[in-house]
Amino acid sequence: MIEHFFMCPHCWQEISMLLDPVYSQTYVEDCEVCCNPIEIQVGFEEGELTSFEAREIGQ
Repeated sequence: MIEHFFMCPHCWQEISMLLDPVYSQTYVEDCEVCCNPIEIQVGFEEGELTSFEAREIGQ
């Protein structure tokens, strides 16, 4: 697992997430600070993080 730090698109607080470097994926996870949903899209190549995007999900 790889720990990755980023800013929440809702509350702008820095949070971290554990990412599984086995495969690329898109999923929804709640912010640990404000509890709003964030769409996470990650990409890996040969176990290295190549892309990361955290998008706000409209309410």
